[in-house]
Amino acid sequence: MADFDDLSFDSGPARAPSPRRPPGPPLWPVAAGGALLLALAAAWYLAKRTEPSAPAPARAVAPTKVDVQRRTPEPGAPIDLPPLDQSDTLVRTLVGALSSQPAVAAWLTTNGLIRNFTVAVTNVANGDTPAKHLKPLRPAGAFSTKAARGTTWIDPASYSRYDGIAAAVDSVDARGAARLYATLKPRIEDAYKDLIGPDAQFDRTLERAIVQLLRTPVVDRDVELRTDKVSYAYADPALEGLTHAQRQLLRMGPRNVRIVKAKLRAIAGFLGIPDALLPPADPLH
Repeated sequence: MADFDDLSFDSGPARAPSPRRPPGPPLWPVAAGGALLLALAAAWYLAKRTEPSAPAPARAVAPTKVDVQRRTPEPGAPIDLPPLDQSDTLVRTLVGALSSQPAVAAWLTTNGLIRNFTVAVTNVANGDTPAKHLKPLRPAGAFSTKAARGTTWIDPASYSRYDGIAAAVDSVDARGAARLYATLKPRIEDAYKDLIGPDAQFDRTLERAIVQLLRTPVVDRDVELRTDKVSYAYADPALEGLTHAQRQLLRMGPRNVRIVKAKLRAIAGFLGIPDALLPPADPLH
């Protein structure tokens, strides 16, 4: 049986949701991070099909444009930044001051930190998996399932493999993460322009990544799987239809998903992203 973790299949960044293999490892633990969830879209579509057809309006009405007031983001530290390709030492110092968790330390052992962060966030914003750029964060232990009467579910014990990642996310000071982003932003923009083009701006990509992850549902029930004896997939079409990035977060389990989403929401506020642009907060369980 193939491993359910996406890192077993990371030959390159994906460009569309896989129909068969939900991805595995979690997001960058400081400020990583958008379509609506397939479940919401499907519910809306099915409801419309059951309603009687309404007569066509006499004329089209232009949608109302809502001017969302953006908050003031946290400022960065006034320091001299080295060139992009010489920035790893500084990034290790600044990020290490935010969190001493092992997952953070593992990521800091890699090279090209700002470039990897920029690519990973861009992947998430596009709904893709950033697994190729986050190999040090692969969870320990093996994925496990439980089965009864011909039905297979994810074993909730598998979620504990991600507790260290969630603890790393939870340990990060949200305001400090936003200030770190503002401090390193000139070099992040350099990396993004190398990736996308000279006119590219990273702020909105980071915003899309955060919104994408905040739209991931928290699933408190047992998660049923289907299998073709080679790989697993979610039995629920709404979950299988999520983007790679959303399914990646979903794989952490409901407790850890709540931790990550709460931290991302807090970071979003300090980045100046308005509440009106963020999905509603999850109800308390």
